[in-house]
Amino acid sequence: MSNTSENPKPSSSSAKMTLKTSDNELFEVEEAVAMKFCTVKQYFEDEKDSDVAARGSTTVIPLPNVHSAVLATLISYGKKLPQSNAVADNHEEEETKKKERKKYEQGLLKNLMPGELLDLISAANYLDFKEGLEFFNQALADHIQNKSVEYVRKFFGIKNDYEPHEEEKYREEYAWAFEGVDED
Repeated sequence: MSNTSENPKPSSSSAKMTLKTSDNELFEVEEAVAMKFCTVKQYFEDEKDSDVAARGSTTVIPLPNVHSAVLATLISYGKKLPQSNAVADNHEEEETKKKERKKYEQGLLKNLMPGELLDLISAANYLDFKEGLEFFNQALADHIQNKSVEYVRKFFGIKNDYEPHEEEKYREEYAWAFEGVDED
């Protein structure tokens, strides 16, 4: 089964690249979006053949550490980012785009399960997708803010290595750190 990322403004002149995920799904992605993933960009820079970029759509770039559902989300997020060399024509247009992006980000996070957030962070890190990594890390930080130690341990799958009396001692000594914490 093949996935083709949607292009809101199809253009016959926009170059495409094919990315292959760990579950053997193929994604045809616009070059501008794919190049936001530094791992993909490096793939072409490392190639000795200068014609590789021209053959981008026929070259399949393997991404063994990225699952298809995760890549689809990262591609979608990458499309919402402004082009690095694009300059807004006016302040109103820039503000409108910022509001649209903020609305998209809120909707994206609303539909994510906590485990999916960890997968997105891992994939963004592997792809060296700086904007995505920054956004999803901040979302994770916001998610665990004011959560109990138990919640954070469970969320990350961390085993408690304190003896009950040791933990009680630390809770008494640093009681201020446990004030106002959600006990989810």
